[in-house]
Amino acid sequence: MQTWARYSLVILVILIFLHSILSLSHEEYSRATSLSSIIGGGKKYEAPLVPSEYYFPLDATNATLAVDRRANATFVILARNSDINGAIRSVRDIEDRFNRARGYPYVFLNEMPFTEEFKKRVSVLSASKMEFGLIPRDHWFQPDWIDEKKAAASRNKMEEEKIIYGGSVSYRNMCRFNSGFFFKHELLQKYRWYWRIEPEVHFHCDLSFDPFLFMEDHNKTYGWTITMYEFEKTIPTLWGHVKEFMRLHPEYVAKDNAMGFMSLDGGDSFNLCHFWSNFEIADMDFWRGEAYTAFFNYLDSQGGFYYERWGDAPVHSIAAAIFLDKDRLHFFDEIGYEHNPYTHCPKRQESWERGRCSCDPDKSFDYDGYSCMKYWDNFINGGR
Repeated sequence: MQTWARYSLVILVILIFLHSILSLSHEEYSRATSLSSIIGGGKKYEAPLVPSEYYFPLDATNATLAVDRRANATFVILARNSDINGAIRSVRDIEDRFNRARGYPYVFLNEMPFTEEFKKRVSVLSASKMEFGLIPRDHWFQPDWIDEKKAAASRNKMEEEKIIYGGSVSYRNMCRFNSGFFFKHELLQKYRWYWRIEPEVHFHCDLSFDPFLFMEDHNKTYGWTITMYEFEKTIPTLWGHVKEFMRLHPEYVAKDNAMGFMSLDGGDSFNLCHFWSNFEIADMDFWRGEAYTAFFNYLDSQGGFYYERWGDAPVHSIAAAIFLDKDRLHFFDEIGYEHNPYTHCPKRQESWERGRCSCDPDKSFDYDGYSCMKYWDNFINGGR
């Protein structure tokens, strides 16, 4: 064998070896370089633009000029007193980019009473109504029926495996609360629609249309901007319970659902794709309805929020994908959104320019190796 051929063979062997090591030790690398990721692209989906009649003059000096109609909607912000600076930045951002011309109210929720300083510093940011609520104890804290010894063993194992928030009880409380209780809070009972906002998020584009009215008028239920994989080790038994629930309650499964986005084999397995729920605009009547109530109660009874680390993102996403027709899910490409470390930036040039966006479309997370956007493209374009 010639010298150059031997060197080429050695280099190839080394590359294969390194690829194997990285695939086993780095989940994100494994997904980004998997065959399904490489070939799963195809035609990119272009979400329908929000019609021009939903746009309003964001630059109007008198915000009432832009308010001829509003939805029964609110912003929901789950925050602690220690999140004050991050909450201020998020409210300032959404006010500047959208709400100063619309005047939608805010509901802040905390498992501890908000301090007067928090309420004062946040309230000064907007003329909109702001309410500050205390989360009921039984909606937040770990239930007494959970086997704490079993739950602690799971947390310790996840900590050893260096899984993010693996050892945190408070994170699990939050995930369970967001999954099944926030929409039951007394301050939210008067509202139908909500837009979830977290401390320390950033909105990159002017939003001069009303997403609530658009969704209400077009029979949409769940709106999102980012989709990604879940950490498999945090939900090892979740899909099995989902399948069992569907077996027990086929009447709740929508005929034209979005199962094909989350499963490539007809529902036998879960590809881990979900909508990143730190941004969601949705109809609380869906969460309050019969199908989701039965679904959450069933999942909650399995204890997976504490025996594993089930997140509200996969729980919400799976429910929306299975119990709703796929056309009731909406991808808001126009909304430039950042939750560190990921950013969605509008793909369409016209949306980017109209929104006077500060983000770089070439650095949008949409087609990053850890994004599930390629699966959404394939599904919505008729791939499955």
